[in-house]
Amino acid sequence: QVQLVESGGGLVQPGGSLRLSCVASGSIFRLNGMGWYRQAPGKERSLVARISSGGSTNYADSVKGRFTISRDNARNTVYLQMNSLKPEDTAVYYCNADGQYYSGNYYNAWGQGTQVTVSS
Repeated sequence: QVQLVESGGGLVQPGGSLRLSCVASGSIFRLNGMGWYRQAPGKERSLVARISSGGSTNYADSVKGRFTISRDNARNTVYLQMNSLKPEDTAVYYCNADGQYYSGNYYNAWGQGTQVTVSS
């Protein structure tokens, strides 16, 4: 089983910055794509940013130029640097990862979520 543990959320003023981290652990043979999704109250969960094992990235239009996703493959960790935060960025942020177990089975795992609140 794969466990994803997020950290780095919190309360920040508009225009501020936060850095989220997510560490994957467990019986991981291969860790492919990793990403961040968010869900605001009353809204569906949506993609924020995703990064492939090779470093290719894609972002939601609403965060382009403000957020940067990166990963450390040696540490099975993905980061989300969030700058110029806006109140509309307020949400629970979830880490996601997909890959393969040593057994050969594939997985798609989610973290427990971390709250990001942007407010003055």
